Formats: sequence, structure tokens, C-alpha cells
Amino acid sequence: MSPSRGDVVLVLFPHSDLRSAKRRPALVVQANALGTGMPQKIAAMITTTMARADHPSRVKVLRSSPEGRQSGLRTDSVIVTDNLATVLASEIDSVVGRLTDMSAVDEALRHTLAL
Repeated sequence: MSPSRGDVVLVLFPHSDLRSAKRRPALVVQANALGTGMPQKIAAMITTTMARADHPSRVKVLRSSPEGRQSGLRTDSVIVTDNLATVLASEIDSVVGRLTDMSAVDEALRHTLAL
């Protein structure tokens, strides 16, 4: 499986202490044609803690919206672009959905990375 940019995936996502991890959805944010030769993907954590949504580096995904339904997420969620991880593509369990409009995520990434 080789997930593409915009895919919502289920993956064992590392906690920031790098000693533990939690299986959760994440959004693949890496460019499709990056061409590094490394079998890994850069992904942004997705959380259901809506209290974390009010920051410019985060994007709400409402389940009731068309984009939310396509995402495969089971509940309202927040894409946290200030919590990125590099994961082996082989460790991605499945693709659960897709975000077709990445403009809000791109803006959040620009804020996170000061681009």
C-alpha cells in the first residue's frame, strides 16, 4: 500500500515522548512525487478533541460536511499540523478516507512551518 497526499490513514502514531504510541487516524501531508527513495510518509495527527481546534495550525473536519463524510472519520475531528510524524508506509494499517481539498491544511502547514 502506498498512501497518497490527502489520504486519511489509520496508523500507530508516536506520542511526542517517542516512548509510546496510539493507533489513530492521521492525514498524509507528504508530496506524492517527493522521490526520496525512502518507504515512509509524513503524516499529521488527527484528534477528536475539538478543544484543540482554535489555533491557526489546526483544521476542523466536521463529520456533517461533505469533506467530513469523504474523510472516513467517525466523528468531528481536528487535523493537528503542529504534530507531524514520519512513519514507514508498511506500518500504515489502512486508508479510511480522503480529503480532496487540502487548501486549509496547506495554510495550517504554512503557519506551523513558518513558510
